[in-house]
Amino acid sequence: MKKRLMAIGVIALTTLGITSCSSDDDGGAPKVERSNFTLELRNLEALQGDYQYEGWIIVNGQPVSTGTFSGSEENYTFSAEKAALEAATSFVVSIEPKNDSDPGPSKTKIMSGAFNNDVADLSIAEIADFDNISGGFVIATPTDDDATNETHGVWFLEVNSGVQEPSLMLPTLPEGWNYEGWVIIDDIPVSTGVFTKFDERDKFSPFSADINTPSFPGEDFLTSSITLNGKTLTFPADGDVTGKTVVISLEPSPDNDPSPFFLKPLEGMAGTDLAPAANAMQSTITNISRPLGEVKR
Repeated sequence: MKKRLMAIGVIALTTLGITSCSSDDDGGAPKVERSNFTLELRNLEALQGDYQYEGWIIVNGQPVSTGTFSGSEENYTFSAEKAALEAATSFVVSIEPKNDSDPGPSKTKIMSGAFNNDVADLSIAEIADFDNISGGFVIATPTDDDATNETHGVWFLEVNSGVQEPSLMLPTLPEGWNYEGWVIIDDIPVSTGVFTKFDERDKFSPFSADINTPSFPGEDFLTSSITLNGKTLTFPADGDVTGKTVVISLEPSPDNDPSPFFLKPLEGMAGTDLAPAANAMQSTITNISRPLGEVKR
C-alpha cells in the first residue's frame, strides 16, 4: 500500500512540475490578442525609388503602425493589437523611406479617413481639396534677349493689361508636399521646377538663361541637357515646347524620382501662340481617377 501511495505521489509531483514549467516559460504574462483588418485600395499607384506606403491607426491621438505595403495591389490584410484596433478613431496612409529609422509617420500623408463603426473611408483630402482648380501658362523665353527662340519656354503666369499675375488656382499644400511643373518632350518629362507658391520663382532653373527671370514658376529650355531612360535632350535644339504636354504634379517631399508623381492635378497642351496668349490647363483629379480606400476592422 505504501509503495502504491508513493507512486501516486510521484505522478502528482511530476504533473505539477510540468504545469509549473509551462507557466515559467511564458512568464505568466497574458497573451496580447490580435485581430485582422483589411485595406482595399483604388487608384493608388506603386511608389518608385526607395519609398513605400505605411498604414497607421490613430489611438487616443497617437499613431500606431500597422505595417508597410507597396501599393501595387488593391487588397491587403494586416494584423493589429485587438484593443488598439477597436479603439482607433481613424486610419492614415503615409509615404515612408525604406529602412526608415523614425518610428512615427512622416509628414507626407497621402490618404486618411475616420472610422464610422468598423469602416473607414480613405481619401486624399488629407492633402487638399482639388475639386475646384484651374490653371494656365504662357509660352515665352524671358530669361534671354534672343527673340528667335520664344517657343522654348513655359511660364505659369498670365498677362492682364500688361501686368503679370499668377495663373494657377490650386490649394495650398501641407508640409510634406510640393507642386512641380513638367513639359513632356520626346517622351521625356522635363521639370520646370518645384514650388509651393504661385507668385514666386520655383526652386529649379538649370535650363534657363540668367536675365529677366519672372517671379513665377516656369522654365526656359535654352541651355544644358537632360538624359532619362537612355534618351538625351540638348537645349536649345530640343527645347521647342509647342505641341507638347504641360503638367503640374504633386510631389512628395523629399523626392528622388526624376519623373512626375502619379497625382497630376492639371494638364494642358502648349499651342503655337506666344505670350501674352494663354494656354489653358484642365483638372485631371476626378471622382473616377482619384485614389480611394476602405479599411474594415
